[in-house]
Amino acid sequence: MEQNIFLEGAISVKAALEAGRREIFEIITDGRKSDRNRSYILKLAEHKQIPITTLSPEEISARAGGTSHGGLLARVGDRRYEDAEQLLSHPLPFLALLEGIEDPYNFGGALRSLYAAGVTGVLVPERNWCSAAGVVTKASAGASEKMAVACVSDWDVVLRKAKEKGIRILCAERKNAISIYESNLTGPILLVFGGEMRGISAKIMKHSDQNIFLPYGSDFRNALSANSAAAVFAFEAYRQRTQGN
Repeated sequence: MEQNIFLEGAISVKAALEAGRREIFEIITDGRKSDRNRSYILKLAEHKQIPITTLSPEEISARAGGTSHGGLLARVGDRRYEDAEQLLSHPLPFLALLEGIEDPYNFGGALRSLYAAGVTGVLVPERNWCSAAGVVTKASAGASEKMAVACVSDWDVVLRKAKEKGIRILCAERKNAISIYESNLTGPILLVFGGEMRGISAKIMKHSDQNIFLPYGSDFRNALSANSAAAVFAFEAYRQRTQGN
C-alpha cells in the first residue's frame, strides 16, 4: 500500500531520486517556480516515469506540515537498507556504527558528516525511522538517502564477522583509550559512536579492539553531540587514510 511519507525540498527530493533506495510514488511541485535544480529533478522524475503533480504553495504546505519545502515534495515509501554483510565485504571498509541516537536531527547530521568524510557504510540498530524520514533526510542534506546503511538485530554476529574480515573495531570511549591523533585509523576500520546520555552499550563495547578519545582544549568534559563527534573522528580518519599518519 502506498504511504504518505513526504521528503521536503530540492536537496532531499533530488537525493532520493538519485539514490534509488526507496520507491517514489509522486513528485509535487509549485508550478509557478522554475530553476535549474527543479528542472533537473522534474526531468529525472519523468525519466523514471514518476507522476508529477502541480499544486499551490498552500496545498504543498498542508501536505508537508511546514513551509521550508521550497515548493517541492516527494511522496515516498520506506527506505531500503543494505545487508550488513555487504558493508563488511567492501574492498577497504571505512565503516561507522551509530547506537543510542534518538534525535532525528542528530542522526541525520551524523550521517551527513560520515558521508562527507567518505565512510563506506553505517551500521545502526533496527528501528523504524519512517515517521522521521523527512527530518533525517533534510538534516543530512540528502546523505541519508545516499549512504549505505544496514540495520542490525544481532550485534554479536555482525561484530564477530567484522573481526573475521580483519576489520578493527574502534570505540569512541574515554576509558582505557588513546587519543585519536595517536590512533591508526587507516586500513579496514569500524568507528563506534554512542548517544550522549548512555554512551556505547556493553554488548558492543566488549568487541572493541581499541577505545579512542578526542582530547579537549579546555577542562570541559561533557560529551560532544554524536553529530559533532562523528564529524571529528571521521575526518581525522579521512586525513590519515589520504595523507598518512
